[in-house]
Amino acid sequence: MLLHELLQHAARRAPDAPALVADGRTRSFAELLDGAMRLSGFLQEHTAPGDRVAVVADNAGAWIDCYYGVPHAGAILTPINQRLALGEQAALIAAAEPAVLLGERSRLEALAPVVTAPLVHAFEDGWDDHVPARVPRHHDIAWLLFTSGTTGQPKGALLTHASLTAAAIGTALARPTAPDDVFLTPFPLCHVAGYNVFVFHLHGRPAVVLPRFRPDDLVAHVRAHDVTVCSLAPTMLVTLLDHLDATGTTLPSLRTITYGASPISPALRRRAEDRLGVALREGYGMTELSGNAVFDGVPSPLVSVRLGADDEILVRGDQVTIGYWRDPDATASAFTDGWFHTGDVGRWGGGRLHVVDRLKDIVITGGENVASREVEDVLHDHPAVAAAAIVGVPDDRWGEAICAVVVPRPGTNPTADELVAHVRERLAGFKQPRHVVFLEALPVNAAGKVQKAELRRLAAQVVARAR
Repeated sequence: MLLHELLQHAARRAPDAPALVADGRTRSFAELLDGAMRLSGFLQEHTAPGDRVAVVADNAGAWIDCYYGVPHAGAILTPINQRLALGEQAALIAAAEPAVLLGERSRLEALAPVVTAPLVHAFEDGWDDHVPARVPRHHDIAWLLFTSGTTGQPKGALLTHASLTAAAIGTALARPTAPDDVFLTPFPLCHVAGYNVFVFHLHGRPAVVLPRFRPDDLVAHVRAHDVTVCSLAPTMLVTLLDHLDATGTTLPSLRTITYGASPISPALRRRAEDRLGVALREGYGMTELSGNAVFDGVPSPLVSVRLGADDEILVRGDQVTIGYWRDPDATASAFTDGWFHTGDVGRWGGGRLHVVDRLKDIVITGGENVASREVEDVLHDHPAVAAAAIVGVPDDRWGEAICAVVVPRPGTNPTADELVAHVRERLAGFKQPRHVVFLEALPVNAAGKVQKAELRRLAAQVVARAR
């Protein structure tokens, strides 16, 4: 299936049904299809098949035109994270060598001194009336999506019409949609989480897109549009719950919160379920999988999952990337006999897959492997801890020492000794932190994922100064 066919089918079934709420207005499936096709026609006048079309913008309805219209034109949608520094954006754009650069006028003007592209076009100028002529093929590359780069330099994952539609169909099979569902996403549309728009359009259901995540804005949209399903990162969920507690607001229409990007602690899950009375549904995936591949520990019916060496999670299926942009070495090392190496450690239990940690986030201290997530979950159970992350720092004796980076709850003042004792009561001695660093907030990327590489750097500096 081709991406635009998802939209065409929905427009044929119910052309006047709401498809997208964004920019303060609601567009029907017929209107959204018209916008996507006009964009496709516009791009076909300025691109050749396989050309890249880079987009730098905050969340807006035009993004969804791009989701469908750019691949329909035979071009490759290349989302650029607008939260990156200008130089970082420029580097990704240079790597992609786009034929067209789209986005908000203010962002395009800021990039003008450092970026060149044959055509630069602002969202505000629209697409006018252009009729598309060519049609893409099933295995054409649809998106070039740079990874978050939490453990190194971003790589450009190549996602095809086949991989993205497989991810959407697999999600639809694994997580059925109700006839009255309304979906809301505050995730940046430059992120792979945007594939969820395809999932709900596949069912003919609307998507509500927030310009950015703000708890008051999210609450207003949930209540105004009777949102039933909301996708959040755990860091967003904490902020939302704090806002609801402070304002006494309720969200009566909300039935389900899907979460991903990072693990959720048992304490946060209990708090969300008690406060909201909703079902929390976990999705495990990544950019290279075109979205989620495992749901509440159960693989999608369209993928195969197994554990390889060091219990690394391996995935095979149509939704897996075909490789990395202009990086044959990275592509070759990512696959073994067709199985994609996720870089995550897992275990099977009760017929379900449990994600233990990132391979690179395992702390090896004194010859013992310690999963950072296990210690983080214990720290999150402490009443004075708002957020916590575990990283390894260099240690002459142990090789690595466990360092807890902690954000205290407002109005509390936990001590390092208190938190270490809390861990020691619940876990083996070698798993307790040897250092504790306090921060006002954890560094996260656009998807709400904690940036462990940055934390390791900060923690190592703090620990070195304290010695």
